[in-house]
Amino acid sequence: MSEVRPTRAEARLLQIERIKSTSRRLMAEKGAPGLSLREVAREMGVVSSALYRYFPTRDDLLTALIVDAYNDLGDFAERAASRVPRDDPRRQLQAAASAIRKWAKSNPHEYALLYGSPVPGYEAPLFTVEPAARVALVLSSIITEAWRHSNAEGRRDDIGETLRGVLVTRTLDGVMPGVPEPVRALSLMLWSQIFGCISFELFGHYKGTVRNANRFFAIVVDETANLVLPPDGGPTRGT
Repeated sequence: MSEVRPTRAEARLLQIERIKSTSRRLMAEKGAPGLSLREVAREMGVVSSALYRYFPTRDDLLTALIVDAYNDLGDFAERAASRVPRDDPRRQLQAAASAIRKWAKSNPHEYALLYGSPVPGYEAPLFTVEPAARVALVLSSIITEAWRHSNAEGRRDDIGETLRGVLVTRTLDGVMPGVPEPVRALSLMLWSQIFGCISFELFGHYKGTVRNANRFFAIVVDETANLVLPPDGGPTRGT
């Protein structure tokens, strides 16, 4: 029986995945700033020039790792939200936020690459914006759908006035159409609260202050959900 050999395209994909997996392991040991193509090649037992045909520079490799991480996180949050009925936006928000936290705790080095200190000398290209936005779109879509099917009017006009001229309205028009301006501002606060709590927990800033991180995170999400969801609860069954 003859051995089935991978095609050239398949072999290329396999080698790219091998380079990425080796890079993730090295990044976990030394951090993203210490990652280099030379060290990855040495770890794989090949000459560094063999990696250039896949990743011409270290920044190209970092970009590939960042895009993979953003997409993996986006998939994780999307799946979690999709398991909850759309007529229960509070539970959807809780599920998505919990999924983001679970992913971060399972992939702390990838989370640090995305939301930790910037890698010196690295500037992410514009095409990383789309995968980066996926997880934000999960949260904003839940809020937008809740308001679309709600009869409630806007709230917190005081916040809307305070933030006049602060938000990029054109961008938010496309992301959260029909959502009252104050709610859009509060949604950004929700985003900041979720990732702030995760970062504080992951990087050890809650030591000595938070006894039960699971419970604390659930309370934070629930309290901020009160700020962004319609007072009538959003959609009802059958809508």
